[in-house]
Amino acid sequence: MTTGRVLEAVGGAYTVAVPGGTVAASLRGRIKHVGGPEGRVVVGDQVALRLDSGGWVIEDVHARHSVLERWTADGRVAKVMVANLDRLLVVASVRDPQPSQDVVDRMLIMGESGGLAVVLVLTKADLPGTSSRRRRLAKFYQGVGYPVLSTSVVTGEGMDALARLVRSGSSALVGPSGVGKSSLLNWIEPSLSLRTLTVGSRSRAGRHATVSSRLVSLPGGGHVADLPGFSAVGPGCPSPAGLDQCFPDFRPFLGDCAFRNCRHVQEPECAIAQAVDDGQIHQARHRTYRAILAEVGAGRRGAS
Repeated sequence: MTTGRVLEAVGGAYTVAVPGGTVAASLRGRIKHVGGPEGRVVVGDQVALRLDSGGWVIEDVHARHSVLERWTADGRVAKVMVANLDRLLVVASVRDPQPSQDVVDRMLIMGESGGLAVVLVLTKADLPGTSSRRRRLAKFYQGVGYPVLSTSVVTGEGMDALARLVRSGSSALVGPSGVGKSSLLNWIEPSLSLRTLTVGSRSRAGRHATVSSRLVSLPGGGHVADLPGFSAVGPGCPSPAGLDQCFPDFRPFLGDCAFRNCRHVQEPECAIAQAVDDGQIHQARHRTYRAILAEVGAGRRGAS
């Protein structure tokens, strides 16, 4: 048996890094029929391989220490996009396309619920008329508890700091199409030559430049997952009971509610609600929490 790491998965074909290089591999039949998200072999998985007469075969998938899951809008199905990474870089542009706090919050929750360290990366900081919005977004999310990097591939602002981060350990970049994920990676490592697309002049919405996932080994160190862009994000948390843990601004107050199973919505003597009233938790964050809580609960009821 040989142990390797999945670098790319396209259909039923897998590119796996093994000692000494990479190999093309297929799945053993029993793995194909395992149900649920843990049964899928995804980019980043550590796998056990065997070489037989037909080529390399993936025999087993090792336990994952982190996952990045995308949930459908109804909260019923989770798709594991990548596994075993250290951090999630949530990418949002200050303009073209316009940033959406709802989308940013949901992507941050994706990282939190999957066990990833999370950093917010603001792009296109060079665009005119965006400085106040950029400062406002940075201040808001730093107050929530997230590191924030403002970047521009045009002027180079923040790019050296981002490059150092990406080259240490393994990272995934997520964000709506058109925010500049591929442009960031091309700046850090020009040899990647990732395809980029401009934002449509009518809708101002980005179009997908990356169409399949892969894990890229950077010559200067580190690995990065290049993932397809997406605009619609489901609830991104496996259960209502764990949702409050995905909000770092809630954590100092968790455990202080009068009721152990408090949902932080209408219960009396709720520490989270009191923190909102006192201005220690922003009202917008509590609104996001309530909306996602309702979606996750509805999705679980519909799936039962």
